[in-house]
Amino acid sequence: MKKLLFIAFALIFVNVQSQNQYEKGMSKAFELWGSGDMTAAEQLFERIAKAEKDAWLPYYYVAQINSLKSWEEKDINVLKAQLDKAQEYIDIAKSKSPNNPEIMVLQAHIYTNWVAFDGATYGMKYGGIIAEIYNKALSLAPKNPRVVYNKAEWDMGSARYFGKDTAPYCEDIKKSIELFDSFEPETEFSPNWGRERAEQVLAECKK
Repeated sequence: MKKLLFIAFALIFVNVQSQNQYEKGMSKAFELWGSGDMTAAEQLFERIAKAEKDAWLPYYYVAQINSLKSWEEKDINVLKAQLDKAQEYIDIAKSKSPNNPEIMVLQAHIYTNWVAFDGATYGMKYGGIIAEIYNKALSLAPKNPRVVYNKAEWDMGSARYFGKDTAPYCEDIKKSIELFDSFEPETEFSPNWGRERAEQVLAECKK
């Protein structure tokens, strides 16, 4: 009995140690990212992902970094490498956390990267898919500010492209900011971005 208790406590100790290492690693990765060293942050998130087999967040952030790097990229070969990697990691994140609205938003971003790079080529391919993703995410998490804001911004872009009124979506952007006020991430490392961009879009609405 004592031996079994010792094994049980040993396992708990190992799990706690593992969790602490995970928290330290994630904190360091965000620190690197915040200092502007996205490459080092990405590499650390990759190492954490390999060590923490059940965690979806490290995969999510590797995908997000590659998506963010792609917004201003003009070289198709570099862009493809970044977005292929983003897709690879977001697919793994999906497998670990299915029907996760945060992951859905990032998946929509990855497709939007392609549309932003070449709307004529990728708009028809991904436009409908992006809209479907946001509709599903909104049905799952109508009070998630990132879901509301990103869907509204996508809808605004689509309306602008087709010459339609964007005013209704400005109301959605305003709603998302109100949701940011009360939103609490599940963990200290869970996605909590987007408010500043939502405020910028709302300011543009008021011009």
